[in-house]
Amino acid sequence: MNTFEKIYEVVCRIPKGKVATYGLVASMAGNPHWSQVVGYALHSNPAPDRIPCYRVVNRFGETSKAFAFGGENRQRALLESEGITFLPDGRVDMKKHLWQGE
Repeated sequence: MNTFEKIYEVVCRIPKGKVATYGLVASMAGNPHWSQVVGYALHSNPAPDRIPCYRVVNRFGETSKAFAFGGENRQRALLESEGITFLPDGRVDMKKHLWQGE
């Protein structure tokens, strides 16, 4: 299994209504230093209907400014459609929605 496949496997495990950070996905895929690689993999997601890349946010709960599948507002809309709430400053409420990789 190549690096991107490992990343996609982890992303597919993030439950509906939860988010993961790039760093968590990187660690779970085998290397905690792959955060940027996670970003590259998600940007080139070959199956966005199956691999929920929109569930990955940065460590501060911020959505991607360059979300590859419709822009930043699209990522937020997809997250909100799953019940994810945002703080007044526009970040995901990480206390409620951060997936710990269970």
